[in-house]
Amino acid sequence: MKVTYYLEVISSWCYWAEPAWAELKRRYAGKAEFGWKLALMDASGLPVSRPQCEWFYRRSGTIMGSTFMLNSGWFEPELKEYLAPNLVAEAAKELGVTDDRVRLAIAHAALREGRKVGRWEEAGAVAAAAAGLDKSALLEKARSPEIEERARATTREFHALQVNQRPTFLLENSIGDRAVFSGLAVAAPLAAAIDAMLDDAAAYASHAADFGSPPAG
Repeated sequence: MKVTYYLEVISSWCYWAEPAWAELKRRYAGKAEFGWKLALMDASGLPVSRPQCEWFYRRSGTIMGSTFMLNSGWFEPELKEYLAPNLVAEAAKELGVTDDRVRLAIAHAALREGRKVGRWEEAGAVAAAAAGLDKSALLEKARSPEIEERARATTREFHALQVNQRPTFLLENSIGDRAVFSGLAVAAPLAAAIDAMLDDAAAYASHAADFGSPPAG
């Protein structure tokens, strides 16, 4: 069983989905493989002003029952794409930090502290502190063409799923079943699908153990 989480590091809905992601990883440890990939947002997915950003944050915070509102201080209207926070997180993965800590630290710095993580130096400082990496080496890797191309490639994968909401979760089991959940930020429906897909895979394995492979023809 494989679960892939497509995200944008500074997406507010991805921020709200993190507890669900953590819960699924705990619940299915040893039963499923979990990994995240970047799905970069362009200008169409970004707010056009801080007041608009704050309106969205009031709405999502209310929907999620949050006791706090996210911080819009990260927003810079001249930026139409936030490469720095995303590519720094991807570069950290390349340097061996394959868990969630770097992207979570950048998201926290932006969405809770309002830090300008759209700037390379700021994103690099947050990430280096979170992972114990050398900031200069991390930024050099983050600015490399191969890291940007990897982010563009996984963004194309995301769009190939014919979805446009982040978070998006792609669930795949060993018998070829696939399920896509786009825009959901809670664990229950994902867990229900994972349980069903694990049960189906186990049933196929049990049948194969009893009856072998299908006849050739």
